[in-house]
Amino acid sequence: MDQYKSEFLRTLAERGFLHQVTDAAALDAAAGSGRITGYIGFDATADSLHVGSLVQIMLLRHLQRTGHRPLVLMGGGTTKIGDPSGRDETRQLLTDDQINANIAGIRRIFDRFLRFEDAPGGAIMANNDAWLSELKYIPLLRDVGRHFTINRMLTMDSVKLRLEREQPLTFLEFNYMILQGYDFVELNQRYGCTLQMGGSDQWGNIVQGVELGRRLRDVQLFGLTSPLIATASGAKMGKTASGAVWLNAERLSPYDYWQFWRNTEDGDVGRFLRMFTELPTAEIARLEALAGAEINAAKQILATEATRLCHGEAAAAEAAATAARAFAGGAAQGLPTYTLEQDTVPVIDVIVALGMAASKSDARRLIEQGGVKLDDRLVASPAARIMAADLNDGDTLRLSVGKKRHGLIRRSGGLP
Repeated sequence: MDQYKSEFLRTLAERGFLHQVTDAAALDAAAGSGRITGYIGFDATADSLHVGSLVQIMLLRHLQRTGHRPLVLMGGGTTKIGDPSGRDETRQLLTDDQINANIAGIRRIFDRFLRFEDAPGGAIMANNDAWLSELKYIPLLRDVGRHFTINRMLTMDSVKLRLEREQPLTFLEFNYMILQGYDFVELNQRYGCTLQMGGSDQWGNIVQGVELGRRLRDVQLFGLTSPLIATASGAKMGKTASGAVWLNAERLSPYDYWQFWRNTEDGDVGRFLRMFTELPTAEIARLEALAGAEINAAKQILATEATRLCHGEAAAAEAAATAARAFAGGAAQGLPTYTLEQDTVPVIDVIVALGMAASKSDARRLIEQGGVKLDDRLVASPAARIMAADLNDGDTLRLSVGKKRHGLIRRSGGLP
C-alpha cells in the first residue's frame, strides 16, 4: 500500500478493498492530481440491496470521503435484461413500474451512505434506462457490437460458467456485457466518469468497457475490482439460515442487522472492521488482537459501527442496548416478537416465524442439537408446544436459539 500516492488508493489498499486495477500507476496519478468520478452499477431486481452489495457501497463512500465524486448507476435498462453473472437461471423480467419502485427503495440506502448535493464531489445517481431504451438496434450493432468478439465473450465467467453447467443462457442475457461496456462510455461522455469499480467477478466486463472507451472515443478509462468476500469458514458473505441480510429496515430490522454483525466469526473480525466500519486502522489493530472471550467486545463494536452507517446513530444505539438487555436475561423491547393468537402452537412454527430458521426441518434440527431454550429451559423435543395458559396478560417468554439470537413470545389480548 506504500506504493500509492493518492489517498483514495492508499485507503482502499490498507482496508482490503483492492483486487485488480487496469493501470494502477495512471489511476493513482489521476486520483492524486484532481477530482475523479467513479461509478458502480446496481441492477434494480429488488427494493433493497443486501449486505453482499456493501463492499461496493463502501467503495463509493471511500471515493467520496477522499475528495472524489461517486456515481451510482441504477440499471433501469439493464435490469430489463438481467446480469447472468453468478446465476444458473434466467432472471425474472420486471415491469417498468416494478423497476422504478425498486430504484426508489435502493435510493434510500444510498442517502445514508453518500452525500447527494449540488457541490463539487456531490454524489450522482443516474439511470441507464435514459440512454439504453433509446438505442436503435442496427446502429448499436454497427457502432458498438463490432468491438466485441464472440470468442472473447465466451471466455467471460458470466458466460463460461453457465455453459459449463449446461444451463441455458438466453441471447438477451448474452447482450448484457455489451450494454455494460456502453454504459461506461456514455457515463464518460455525460459526466466525465473515468473509473468503473465492481466485484472481481465483473473484471472481464469492466475491461471490455475500458477498451470500448479507447476504441470509440480515444479516452483513457480505468477499472478497479474488490475481492469477493467469504467468511473465515468459507461461507458466502451475507447468507444466513433465515435468508438474505437486507440493508433496508423494512426488510430487516436494525436489531437483526446488528445481530448479524455480532455473530461474525472470530477470524473475520479484523477484516470486517476494516471494510465495514470507519474506525481508525490503529484502533482496529488493537481490537483484532483481543483473544478469548474479549473478542466479543470487538464484535459488539463491529455490530454497532456497521449498524450506525446503515441505519443511523439512534438505531445502532437502540440495537446495542436491546442486545445487552437480552444477554443479561431480561425481556427487551425491540426484539423480534411472535404474538400467540391461539391456545397452543408448536415451538418449531415460532422459530420459523421469528426468522431464526429457514424451514421447519432446520428448526427441528436446532432443537435436536440442544440449541433452543424458552427462557432458561431447554426445549427437549421437536414436538414441544407453547401453551397460551403459560402466559398471563402482559407476560412474555424469551425464545433463544444459541447464545446470540433471541425473540419474544407474547399472548394476544384477545385470548380468553
